[in-house]
Amino acid sequence: MIRNAGIKDVKPIHDLLQHFSAQGLLLARSLSSLYDQLRDFKIYEDLEALPSGVAGVCALHVCWENLAEIRSLAVVEARQRRGVGASLVRACLDEAGKFGINRVFTLTYQPEFFERLGFRRIDKGELPHKVWSDCIHCPKFPDCNEEAMIWEGIGSVDK
Repeated sequence: MIRNAGIKDVKPIHDLLQHFSAQGLLLARSLSSLYDQLRDFKIYEDLEALPSGVAGVCALHVCWENLAEIRSLAVVEARQRRGVGASLVRACLDEAGKFGINRVFTLTYQPEFFERLGFRRIDKGELPHKVWSDCIHCPKFPDCNEEAMIWEGIGSVDK
């Protein structure tokens, strides 16, 4: 089940993101930033499999008038390759549509996954400078090798 994140989810979200950050697969988030941006997060809940119930997480961060970012997508290994990540991204894209946002980007090491969801690769230089505010905190900055991708158009996500 996908739902909006709540206060009780912050520490499990933090643990999940730290796990993948330690592998160099995504940007770590502090507890403080998770509390600050809690409303951005969606949870894939699986109470039968995990004590915390948090089997996956994804955030939609509004950046600008008609631009948002998919960030912090992580799924526990035991639930990967079962559609959890795709369901979380689709839920975030649906929410973007409700806000009237039809341009959503992501920075990823998994471009093929996002291509299956209707994203296309773009040059990072096409993104506004405003979106790089988190990058300065990344240990890989300025030599980031993530792919920039964008989804444009409400309703173009394959279900």
